Amino acid sequence: MAIAAAISVPLTTPSRRSLSSFSNTFRSYSSCFPLQTKTHKLISNSIRNPSFSIISASSMSVEAPEKASAASFLDRKESGFLHFVKYHGLGNDFILVDNRDSMEPRITPEQAVKLCDRNFGIGADGVIFAMPGINGTDYTMRIFNSDGSEPEMCGNGVRCFARYIAELDNLHGKQSFTVHTGAGLIVPEIQEDGKVRVDMGEPILKASDVPTKLPANKADSVVKSKLDVDGVTWNVTCVSMGNPHCITFGVEENQNLQIDELKLAEIGPKFENHAMFPARTNTEFVQVFSPSQLKMRVWERGAGATLACGTGACAVLVAAVLEGRAERICTVDLPGGPLEIEWREEDNHVYMTGPAEVVFYGSVSL
Repeated sequence: MAIAAAISVPLTTPSRRSLSSFSNTFRSYSSCFPLQTKTHKLISNSIRNPSFSIISASSMSVEAPEKASAASFLDRKESGFLHFVKYHGLGNDFILVDNRDSMEPRITPEQAVKLCDRNFGIGADGVIFAMPGINGTDYTMRIFNSDGSEPEMCGNGVRCFARYIAELDNLHGKQSFTVHTGAGLIVPEIQEDGKVRVDMGEPILKASDVPTKLPANKADSVVKSKLDVDGVTWNVTCVSMGNPHCITFGVEENQNLQIDELKLAEIGPKFENHAMFPARTNTEFVQVFSPSQLKMRVWERGAGATLACGTGACAVLVAAVLEGRAERICTVDLPGGPLEIEWREEDNHVYMTGPAEVVFYGSVSL
C-alpha cells in the first residue's frame, strides 16, 4: 500500500550521504504514523530537518487532505521557494506551477530538467505553468518537457491543468474554460464525475503544416506513406494536433503490429529525430483490436517513452479513420489506461475524455 507525500528539497544534486539521510529520516518519520492515521495529522507535523518537510499525504486507504489544508498550501507565496502540485493523467505526470501573476515562467528550462529528474528531483514528464489568459482566453498554459524543450501543448497535461485551475480557483461541479496554448485555443470541461473532456480542435493534416517533408499522397496529406527508418520500411500517417505526430500500424510487409514486442527505447529516437520531421515528432505505434478499440505505445518528443499521451491518442484515432481502420468514436488504450476519443464529422473537432489525478503537494527551494 503506497503513500504519496509532498516534500521540499533543494534544487541541487544531492550526495549519497544526503540521500541516505533523507531515506532514513523519512522511514523514521513514516513509522511514527501508521497508514490509518488521519492525513491532517501528517500535515500538522513536520520533520525537524531543514532540507524537507511533509506537506500532505494520500493513498487509497488514507483520508484525502482536508480542503482547508490544500487551499492554505496553494496560497503560499514565499520568495525563494517554488510551490507546486504534482498531477498525473494515466501515469503521464506533471509538476503544476501557479504562474498567474506573470507571463514569464517561474523557472528556467534548465531548472525544469532538474525538477523532472526521477532520481534527483521531483520526477515528472514535464513542468506546466498556469499563466494569465491572452487574446480573450481565461488562462494560458505553457509546458517545459523533461529535456527542457517546450512543446506546443500536451493533451494529458491540459487535463491536469484543468483540474489544477479548478483547485486554485475553488471551482466545483461541471466547469469549462478557455486556455491559450502554443497549439491555439483549447477548451477543457470538467465533468461531474471528475474526468476532463477536452475540445482539442481540428486535426492538421496538410503535410507542410504537420510538419513533415514526406510528400503528400492523399490531397495535401500523408496517409499510409512509406518511411525508411534504419533500413526498415514503415507505413506512416502524419497528423498534427497542434504538435506533430507520426502514427504507424506496422511495417510494409506486416500491418498487424504487436506493440508489446517493440523495443521502444531503440526505435523511438530514430523516428523522433528522422530527417523527414524538421520539428522532430511524437511517434505512436498502434495495434487494432476492433474498429472501436485501439492500443498504442508512444515515444514523445522531448520526453521519451511515457505512459500516456493525449494528443497522441487523438492523432491515432484520426490516422485510424483516415486509413479505414476505426470508427470516429473509439477507446484508445495506453500503458497508463484508456482514453475516450471522438472525431466529430459535423465540426471536424477531436474530443478527448479522461482522468486527471492529484499526486501530492510540495515545495522546492530555488
